[in-house]
Amino acid sequence: MGFVNPQLPPVDAESFRALPRPERLKVLTRHWVEHGFGTPYAVYLFYLVKCLLYVGGSAYAISLTPGLGGVTGIASWWSEPIVYQKLIVFTLLWEVVGLGCGSGPLASRFNPPIGSVLYWLRPGTIRLPPWPERVPLTRGSRRTVIDVVLYAAVLVSAGWLLTRPMTGSAGLLDARAALPLLAALALLGLRDKTVFLAARGEQYGLSLLLFFFPYTDQFIGFQLVMLALWWGAATSKLNHHFPFVVATMLSNAPLIPSRRLKRLLFRDHPHDLRPSRLPFYLAHIGTVTEYGVPLYLVFLGDGGFWTWAAIVYMAVFHLHILSTVPMGVPLEWNIFFVFSLFYLFGAHTDVSVWHLHSPWLLVVILPSLLLLPALGNARPDLVSFLPAMRYYAGNWATSAWLFTGDALARLETGLTASCRLPTRQLETLYDKETALLMSQKVESWRSMHSHGRAHNGLIDRVTWGEDDTVVVDGELIAGFALGWNFGEGHLHDDQLLRAVQERCGFAPGEVRVICLEGQPIHRPTQAYEVHDAALGLLERGHVEVRDMLTRQPWPTDGPDYPVYDVRRRHPLRPAPEDTTA
Repeated sequence: MGFVNPQLPPVDAESFRALPRPERLKVLTRHWVEHGFGTPYAVYLFYLVKCLLYVGGSAYAISLTPGLGGVTGIASWWSEPIVYQKLIVFTLLWEVVGLGCGSGPLASRFNPPIGSVLYWLRPGTIRLPPWPERVPLTRGSRRTVIDVVLYAAVLVSAGWLLTRPMTGSAGLLDARAALPLLAALALLGLRDKTVFLAARGEQYGLSLLLFFFPYTDQFIGFQLVMLALWWGAATSKLNHHFPFVVATMLSNAPLIPSRRLKRLLFRDHPHDLRPSRLPFYLAHIGTVTEYGVPLYLVFLGDGGFWTWAAIVYMAVFHLHILSTVPMGVPLEWNIFFVFSLFYLFGAHTDVSVWHLHSPWLLVVILPSLLLLPALGNARPDLVSFLPAMRYYAGNWATSAWLFTGDALARLETGLTASCRLPTRQLETLYDKETALLMSQKVESWRSMHSHGRAHNGLIDRVTWGEDDTVVVDGELIAGFALGWNFGEGHLHDDQLLRAVQERCGFAPGEVRVICLEGQPIHRPTQAYEVHDAALGLLERGHVEVRDMLTRQPWPTDGPDYPVYDVRRRHPLRPAPEDTTA
């Protein structure tokens, strides 16, 4: 691996292109074990600089608050009540501009490194309303001047809120100043769920509502939000998928250069790339940590030695996550968690949940902190994994887009976008052979996860094992078409396919999408659907999670991957000998 050049498999690009898909995946996934994405060091420097800009930018913006003190005096004012409020606003603004999660090369954004603001200020780009049939004035998939104005209102109102002074004896923001931001974000979210999710409305938007409570209740609310995020993340790890995530993530960690150590994460590299016992143990440690330590901090911490020990332990936990530079790069999010630990549970130990005065606080936050996660775990098809707080645990909705002929090129020319497809972006930075191998690494990353095993079987089922189809991960399609992607499969499912079809008019068989839903917490299966751009729903059924756990990250059984409860409306592809129903 070099500073600019990636670490790629030692294969000839032309020979690699001629290999069948299973053989290509063997090469790529075996290479992933020892080298991960093969990311150049310049990419890690990019993210380091971005994190420093987030820390420095937030400190500078907050320091401009009248009466607080300059940025050089941060040691004297970092624990003031208004600081956390303004950090919430700054982080929301940072994320909704596109500088946070889902930015840069590890989110397949090479040139330019962000989308978001470049799309959402541009009429004609695709928007995805969450409930177009139920909410008036939200139908359609084309971004209008109204959407652009609402998005601009979010940016302006957040920036304006950052300039507001301290008020009252507690030195807090005037909560009424948050009303324009709340209103603009809510209205825009009803017209485009992508922007609302990018703003992390389930965390920062909810926290804005807490500004309307007095000092003590407000900070109790902040503590409960953090508790829900930790417990939601811990609950999402109660599955068979998370060890695959741990092994895949640590294989890509820049601070673990040892190939031998990385191979220990798998049973028998290069033959058996299922997780070894080590990722299982690490997964259990992570789950216990996110349940137990926050429980102590919120309900038992008294500011003494054990409180500070718990704070430092959790800070190291989040810094470890940050150091792995996971795909999707939620780096600033982890920095926010580290600051929250020292601020909420260290500097403000005078505030305890046992001091809650207003029951209305619970009325405001508990639906989001309890009901939505409960519904999202039971019915993942109804709730995004973000408000359901089912974070990086391997159990998400995912999709694979299948293109034949020149359909992929027509997709790129048919949409209004502010970037090209990732492979085309890479071709502006590297030669075509390097760009090809780098872009294929995304598919190997997907295959390393448990749900990637299901993808491989379903792709073979849809294509009948033929190799004349270009497979593109739905995350890449969402990033190109919507301007933002962060592991949310509901952003690149059949709703996006319909929006694409309105603009491109593909013929039957040219574009098909396999949508794999997350696993409900009480069922051992995951639902899938196959859609055709022209014909609509082709098939729906279920795959067993236990089948995914026994398979390698490359197809081995051809098109006979076991599926259950199949319901078919159309043939998966035009063929008179179709007998697989």
